[in-house]
Amino acid sequence: MFDTILLPTDGSDHAETAAETGIELATVHDATVHVACVADTGPLGDLRLPGDATSAEDAMRGRAQDHVDAIVDRAEAAGLEVTGTVLEGPPESELLEYAREIAADVIVMGTRGRGGVHRLAMGSVTDHVVRFGEIPVLVANSGAHPDEDAS
Repeated sequence: MFDTILLPTDGSDHAETAAETGIELATVHDATVHVACVADTGPLGDLRLPGDATSAEDAMRGRAQDHVDAIVDRAEAAGLEVTGTVLEGPPESELLEYAREIAADVIVMGTRGRGGVHRLAMGSVTDHVVRFGEIPVLVANSGAHPDEDAS
C-alpha cells in the first residue's frame, strides 16, 4: 500500500515521534523512506553570526542536515532504503513540492514542530500540508502537552 514515505523533520520532539511512526510504517510495508528538513532561510541568508564567518543561512542548513542525518541513521538501522535531503524555502510549499517529486504515498509528520505554542492544536506547517496537499498525511501525536513546548 505504501511504497514511498516522506518523513519531514525539524528536529523537534514531535518530529522525532513522527519519524518513529514513519519508520515502523515503512518497515511493515517495506517502503522507501525520504527524510526532509527545510532550511527556511528567508531574508536571513546574508546575516553573519557574531564571532563566526558562517552565515545564518549556512548555520540553518547545517542544523537541518543534522536533523536529517539522525533520522536517516535510524531508518538505515531498521534496514530500510532511505534518502535524506535538505530543502530551502518556505517549509509548507517545499514539503508539498518534494512529496510530489518523489511520488510519496503518505507523509508522516508531527502535530507541531518548533513553533511551540503558536499553534496549539496543530503546527502551521502540518496544518498547511494537511489542508492543501493532495497526498495523505498521517499526523503522529507525541503526547506532549502544549505548555511543555513553551520551554
